[in-house]
Amino acid sequence: MIVRRENARVESMSIYTTVIRPLLFRLDAETAHHMTVEGCRVFGAIPGVAALTQRLLKIDDPVLRIEVAGLRFHNPIGLAAGWDKSGRALRMLDSLGFGFTEIGSVSARSSLGNPKPRLFRLPRDRALIVNYGLPNEGAEVVSARLAAHGPQLPLGVNIVKTNDGQGSPPCSTDEILADYQRSVSLMHRHAGYLMLNLSCPNVAAEGDFFSQPGNIRLLLERLQPLGVRCPVFLKVAPHDEAALHQQLLEQCEDFAFVRGFCFNLPPGKPDSLNLDTPRESLADRPGAVAGRPVTALINRCISGLYARMDRQRYVIIGAGGVFTAQDAYEKIRLGASLVQLYTAMIYEGPGVTKRICQGLSKLLRQDGFRSVAEAVGSGHTEKKITFSKPA
Repeated sequence: MIVRRENARVESMSIYTTVIRPLLFRLDAETAHHMTVEGCRVFGAIPGVAALTQRLLKIDDPVLRIEVAGLRFHNPIGLAAGWDKSGRALRMLDSLGFGFTEIGSVSARSSLGNPKPRLFRLPRDRALIVNYGLPNEGAEVVSARLAAHGPQLPLGVNIVKTNDGQGSPPCSTDEILADYQRSVSLMHRHAGYLMLNLSCPNVAAEGDFFSQPGNIRLLLERLQPLGVRCPVFLKVAPHDEAALHQQLLEQCEDFAFVRGFCFNLPPGKPDSLNLDTPRESLADRPGAVAGRPVTALINRCISGLYARMDRQRYVIIGAGGVFTAQDAYEKIRLGASLVQLYTAMIYEGPGVTKRICQGLSKLLRQDGFRSVAEAVGSGHTEKKITFSKPA
C-alpha cells in the first residue's frame, strides 16, 4: 500500500511537471493563470469532481491540526491571496488539500488593475514577477458569491483599497479609510477571517499611506464600530527593523479584533533579492518578485516580529518562497502559526500541498513535537529573546 501511494505521488508530480506545466508555460503567464482558475471553477461545478479531488489530495493527520484565533485548521498550509482574486473557484479550492484558503485582494469597487502584461515567470529563480494591480470584481459581487458558498475550510478574504488606475487623482485620507470600511462591512459576515492588505507593492497611488505613523490606527478606529465578527489580520510591508515592528504593535494595541500579521512582497526588485536571472533582462518587467528570492527577507521579518509581539494575542501567517516541507517548517520554527503558498502551485502543481503536509508531519515527529502549535517559535528557544509589550 505504501509503495502504491508513493508511486501515485511520483506519477502525479511527473504528469504536472512533464505534461501540464510545459503546455501552460507555452502561454503567457496571465492567460495560463486565468485558464487555471476558470478550469477549477468549471470542474468544481461538476458533481463528484471536487469530492474525488479531495480524496486524492487531503491529508488528515492529528499532528498537523492547529487552532488559530478561534479557527480550527486541519493543516497549517494555505493558499495565498492573488490566486483566486474574486472567489470564482471556491468549491474546488476547498478540495485541493489546503488547510485554509484566502481570496482577493477585494476592493470596495471593481477594478481592472494595471495594464498588461503584468505577470511574468522567472523559472531560473522559481519565481514570478507580479504586477496585477489588484483586478477584482468588487466587494458587492464577491460578498454575494461568498454568501452563497458553504466553505468546508476557513476562508480568508484579503481586502485592499480600490485601484482606480494609473493617472487617477490621489484619494484623501477619508476616502482611503471609507474604501476599506465599505469592503469590511460587506465581507466580515461571510469570511473566516479578514486580511487587510496595507502594503500592495504594485499600486503607486496611496502605496505608502500605511507606512506613515498613525494611519493604521486611524483605519482600525474606523473599523471598530462595525463589530467585525471574524478575526482580522494585517498584511504589512516586509520591513525587518525592530522600531517598525514596535510601531506596528503600538498602533494595534487598543483593537482586540486584530489577531495577527502577514508580510507582503517588497516593491520592485531590491538588491536584497538574490536573483539568478540577469537583472538587465527584467527592465521591461514591472512588478514585485514572488517566490524563492523573497524567502530570506520574509523569514527575518517573521522572526523579528515574533520576538516582540504578545504571543498570547497575536499570530503570524508566513508567506513567501514556500515550496517544500522544510520551507514551511522553517517559517513555523521562526514564529509563523500558519503558512501560505502561491508560486509553488505554478511550478509544482496542485499536488504540492499534499507533499508539504506529508513532509511537515515527518519533520514535526522527528523533532518530538505532538502538534504544529508546539513547534511555533521553537527556533527562538535556542537564543535569548527579550519580549517587549507595547507601552
